[in-house]
Amino acid sequence: MYIKRLLEGKLLKYLGSREILAVTGPRQCGKTTLLRRIFAGLKNAVFLDFEDRETLELFGEDIKSFAELYAKPYRYLFIDEFQYAKEGGRKLKYIYDTYSTKIVITGSSASALSIQSMKFLVGRLFVFNLYPFSFDEYLSYKDHRLYELYIKRGLTSLTKPVIERILPHFNEFCIFGGYPRAVLAGDKEEKETVLKGIYNTYFLREIKEILNLPEDYKLSRLISALALQIGNVINYNELSDISAFRHKELLRYMNVLEKTFVTVRGLPFYTNKRTELVKSPKIFFLDNGLRNFVVKNFQNIEKRQDKGALYENFVASELLKKGIDVRFWRTKSKAEVDFVMEKKSGIIPAEVKSDLKKPKFSKSFLSFIEKYKPKKGFVLSEKIFKGTGRVKFMPIFLIGKEA
Repeated sequence: MYIKRLLEGKLLKYLGSREILAVTGPRQCGKTTLLRRIFAGLKNAVFLDFEDRETLELFGEDIKSFAELYAKPYRYLFIDEFQYAKEGGRKLKYIYDTYSTKIVITGSSASALSIQSMKFLVGRLFVFNLYPFSFDEYLSYKDHRLYELYIKRGLTSLTKPVIERILPHFNEFCIFGGYPRAVLAGDKEEKETVLKGIYNTYFLREIKEILNLPEDYKLSRLISALALQIGNVINYNELSDISAFRHKELLRYMNVLEKTFVTVRGLPFYTNKRTELVKSPKIFFLDNGLRNFVVKNFQNIEKRQDKGALYENFVASELLKKGIDVRFWRTKSKAEVDFVMEKKSGIIPAEVKSDLKKPKFSKSFLSFIEKYKPKKGFVLSEKIFKGTGRVKFMPIFLIGKEA
């Protein structure tokens, strides 16, 4: 079953451009499905998979013959799993410069594509990230009529009965995440099995085959440590002790986790270096389901001690999927705001509350508003309350819609 992705429309828009289109993202997030969907609607197109060794060898050893077979006769050339190609960027440049064929590629590792392609394809390449489902995409699959109502209604017209219908979907999404295969799984046991498979495949294929990183045991310990402290400011010394990585190695591997779409880095927002903490980032996971597999906890949201952390992780992930940098504000006096969104219209602070009984916000949130005077701010919880001036109280799942 195909679930419509928000990226589909953007890719279709750029099919008429000259540039190569590259879709990157974690394994099993739906890249191949999305490209095959677009491919099926085109004429005079060919779809290749570089997991096929013969095709990959032809591309690697005889690019002119490859181009004669697959570029010259076709208007569109799709290549899946492009990260396996050695010197792939240089060879794509040859096809691009020689033929008018539109090229679309996918790759599971942003680092692999950037290393192999960018230096050869400057000015010739548009890169798009496809992530696991956003909550909008997830709800569209789970209950399309409810999704249409949710999309049409603004914050002020979203009623309590509608919110109560959406909340069970949101809670499930916070536990099992948005990987398509996990979303489509029939029951809890199958979802857990799918997430285990995604995690194991990450180590077997991404780490060992593509990135050739030998320290997979240490990396596993690092991932487990990060999963237990999502939303917290990183303590590098503590992580070094747990993982047994030296500081330089630790920084390298944390960069690997981000480049391979496991983690999301939240950077400090600041304007005054003297009073605002600027050194250490926060770490989130791209997907709550994968994070919950790592900590071996798939309990319902109401039974969780880490409920607040899961909610914060949800917000960080949704912001990333919207193309908004994940930032937080923290001063040396420990005043803190969970998220600060920087947009053309100005900055927007957001505070996450896991159990908000009445409309209120923290002194830190108020301090930020008084200092930066944003046009609006959000307090995110499971409920909706009437706004207080510039501050809007709204259900947490609306952040992807309102941001």
